[in-house]
Amino acid sequence: MHTEIYLDANATSAVHPAALAAATQAMRDCYGNPSSSHATGLKAKAMLDGVRALARRVLGAGQGRLTFTSGATEGIQTAVLSALCEVRARRARGEATGELLLYGATEHKAVPESLAHWNTLLGTNLELRALPVDGDGRHRLDVLRELAPRAALVCTMAANNESGVISDLAGIEALLRECAPTALWMVDSVQALGKLSLDLAATRIDYAPFSGHKLYAPKGIGMLYVRDGAPYTALMMGGGQESAQRSGTENMSGIAALGAVLAALIDGASFRSHAQLVRMRERLAGALREALPGIVFNAPFATSLPTTLNFSVPGLAGKELLDLFDAAGVRVSAGSACSAAKAAPSYVLAAMDLAPWRCAAAVRMSFGPMADDAFIDAACERIARCGAALRASCLVPSAMPAADGDGVIQLGFDGACTWLLLDAASRTCAIVNPLAPLAARINDFVRCQGYRVRAVIDTHGGGTGRAALVAALGGQLAGGISHEALGWPALADQVTLDNGQAASALMFGSRLLARVEQGIGASYLFGERSAAGLAAGDVRFAFTGPDADIQQLAELVSRKTIVCQASEASSPACTTLLAERGGAIAAANPLAMQLEAHGLERFFNDHPDALLIDVREAYEHAAADAGHWHGHAVESVPLSRLADRLSVWLRAEERPLVFFCRSGARSIKAAQCLHRLGYRNAWHVAGGVALGAVLPLAA
Repeated sequence: MHTEIYLDANATSAVHPAALAAATQAMRDCYGNPSSSHATGLKAKAMLDGVRALARRVLGAGQGRLTFTSGATEGIQTAVLSALCEVRARRARGEATGELLLYGATEHKAVPESLAHWNTLLGTNLELRALPVDGDGRHRLDVLRELAPRAALVCTMAANNESGVISDLAGIEALLRECAPTALWMVDSVQALGKLSLDLAATRIDYAPFSGHKLYAPKGIGMLYVRDGAPYTALMMGGGQESAQRSGTENMSGIAALGAVLAALIDGASFRSHAQLVRMRERLAGALREALPGIVFNAPFATSLPTTLNFSVPGLAGKELLDLFDAAGVRVSAGSACSAAKAAPSYVLAAMDLAPWRCAAAVRMSFGPMADDAFIDAACERIARCGAALRASCLVPSAMPAADGDGVIQLGFDGACTWLLLDAASRTCAIVNPLAPLAARINDFVRCQGYRVRAVIDTHGGGTGRAALVAALGGQLAGGISHEALGWPALADQVTLDNGQAASALMFGSRLLARVEQGIGASYLFGERSAAGLAAGDVRFAFTGPDADIQQLAELVSRKTIVCQASEASSPACTTLLAERGGAIAAANPLAMQLEAHGLERFFNDHPDALLIDVREAYEHAAADAGHWHGHAVESVPLSRLADRLSVWLRAEERPLVFFCRSGARSIKAAQCLHRLGYRNAWHVAGGVALGAVLPLAA
């Protein structure tokens, strides 16, 4: 079966087997309330105290407080609340306090949002100020020296969760001792546990929150270290648990599990040494360099955690890389798991002043200190497969001969559409409505495929993409560069359309592309040429702009011609005149076209002629090696090629089509498009591969 390679340990980790066993034992044998005075409660209390003693030893807590929490967010909230209550108390006593709340510009969002929340709620009205970092992601100590005398609280990280950059805590401490002796200091230590040496009592750190699930403990358990003598205000009051530091019955199973992880840290049997982790990172980096030409690592390895690699690849979007790795069973992320759902460039890398494309396309690969050589071997093999899939799809440079590409491809950016018309027989192509951000991608693709570009044309004016693409192509067009407003070549043939009118046309082997004037814009008809010219029934595709005259098109194409629009902002980019003019095709209920993966066997028994279609992109399909799913042969029809296949499906005998993808988001688009065009035998698999079982790998 398709084994998972989990490389997102900075987001969360699997539970250590010993931690799982300890949690189970605690729930079964040590279920007493540690606040109870009977024997069962005393047994629980002894376990609680034992884990706390382990934690003190691992953290070097000395005489500081060590409180069990629900995780780092609670620890951060408690630390911020404690610090701001102290600021308010100092003011009340007439003592001088700083007016700044300083936090690292690359800090986890939990920190500045907690600062803003409690600053408002407590009415301290301090100024939040981000402490900048340098190009390596480390805090600007020169700026800290300037601002520290005005700081009431300074918040930094031990190591960054996205970039892996290790903070210069010794340098920060020296500056605070010199310039801000009364300022309080919180260090988010979530990524430090198990990866960096800790001796907190020997430092000036006042507060250090930790989260168990980042290091093989379950979610819902964490710790907060508070330096001996540092001010403390409880976030939660009630029963007085945790020596009145944190009320609420303790999470005994979580504490037991965390204790097992701490014990493993001490005995050293489960966790790799720093030198071993560095060697593992080098192996992964080497595999990535081989698979992804031009890769750039976004943080220097010398000052980063050995378990974290953050990288960007020229010409590849972060989402493309995430989808590719996910298809291959490699779990990586685009940054912090807490903000991964927000489609925005990494604020961490932006704070490092890296190029915008690196911030937008960054991928984080992270592993835990329990990784072994067999795991790294498997990860490197899977990375190599991803590289091969990209080369076969012409998304990265390759010496491999290009596979034949034929037909129509849709590319999109920000709701607009570019269309590639490919004729494999003549190795010629045309590009309609090129978008500037896609120019490099299109250039790489056509060069890799060995196509000659006959035309770079627009359906309407106002775009800058055509000039960008012509520049990327080096001005080398097979038909020369046109100075006509929409780019149509001057040296074109003449053909007769179905209504008898003459039109300018370009020949692509047995096909032709004809231009139809439409006001200040144009539409382009692509189909099989005949002796008479271009009959309506032979027009497979019509490429239109926003002001296309549908009535005029109706005289030139059939009701099943695929209309490829310049935008999909208000409707699918692929449509037909039947759908646009008919108005009688009601939208299908999404639930009516939905299948569950566990019901596929019965569906195929009832519909033996059905096709199972993977609408993920070709590189994802190749990385997954998804020739079969649930025992049925799979056909690859990427969503970007859907228009091309629609021109076949709508003209043939209707048969059941079942679409699937990674999560169901793309497959439902395919099914809805078919239904909108009147093709009712179309379904999609809800939840896709992610929820519907794993894809088998080839033997």
